[in-house]
Amino acid sequence: MNPIIKLFRSRIYTAITLLLILLLTGVLGFKIMSNYTWIDAIYMTVITITTVGFSEVNPLDPVSKIFTIFLILTSVVIVGYAITIITEYILSKNNIEELKHKKMQKQIDNFKDHIIICGYGRNGKQAARKLLAYDKSFVVIEKDEKMEHRLQMDDIPYVIGNANEDEVLLQAGVHRASCFITAMPNDADNLFVVLSARQMNENMTIISRASQESSYDKLKFAGADNVILPDKIGGDHMASLVVVPGLMEFIDNLSIVGKSNINIEEVAVEKLYNTKQIKTLKDLDLRKKTGCSVIGFKDSSGEYIVNPEADIKLVPNSKVIVLGRPEQIQRLNTLYNLE
Repeated sequence: MNPIIKLFRSRIYTAITLLLILLLTGVLGFKIMSNYTWIDAIYMTVITITTVGFSEVNPLDPVSKIFTIFLILTSVVIVGYAITIITEYILSKNNIEELKHKKMQKQIDNFKDHIIICGYGRNGKQAARKLLAYDKSFVVIEKDEKMEHRLQMDDIPYVIGNANEDEVLLQAGVHRASCFITAMPNDADNLFVVLSARQMNENMTIISRASQESSYDKLKFAGADNVILPDKIGGDHMASLVVVPGLMEFIDNLSIVGKSNINIEEVAVEKLYNTKQIKTLKDLDLRKKTGCSVIGFKDSSGEYIVNPEADIKLVPNSKVIVLGRPEQIQRLNTLYNLE
């Protein structure tokens, strides 16, 4: 909780406590001194504290008048204090929330080559968790205002609004983004967002969720580079556990959750050596230097080769996919710096 808000809340609790003590003092005073009924004592206390000017229930004796004067003077101070604190709290809370949103928007405006996630549902949260583990810069677009508190608790940059609106996409920095993930539950919404995002940024990678297989081709045609069908993936995985249980158990144990326990990683060849003089996998000998095994290769045109040959040339803009233990992956990431 913001320390300023916390301070104001403690002062509000103090003001409410003083008001209750003032009210109780007035009720007991009128009950005892003027022998009023409880209802009359409460009535007299309220009209005295609020200074509305109604007449007393019964004529007051000198002692009761002195008590009433004391009650009026005290109530002016306490009620004035309470009104001031409550007003300041409301205004400060609004100002602080506004400042927090401005600060977060400034952070988003400084993002470059970041990822945008549309929708903070089950799939969106999973994507955000993975990106956080890899320290990737990303922003979430969520139209449900009820999710704002959850996003604040997770300390995730966000934009509250409908991703179908261009202004919201611009606010999320769609022109500067390198990747766009739309994980909304409705395929029609995903389709419209993919169309809008592709028109606004032709170069970024777009990944879309789809509930129906019939939406796959439509989303690809709209501009999505990849379309994920969570239900199909889940069904295939469960069937594979029956057909090849040992293999699937091995794959499940290949952790790619966070940097501290990565087993598989895709690395650009520029991070492995100086590409001015083209080398091959055999020349680098990654297995001997780092312990990692190369299980895949992605050439500059985006084509994948599984289990590449040792004499394959590691040209610029290509990538290698390696398998290894966390400490081996770490050695791989620092290989270029060590040479």
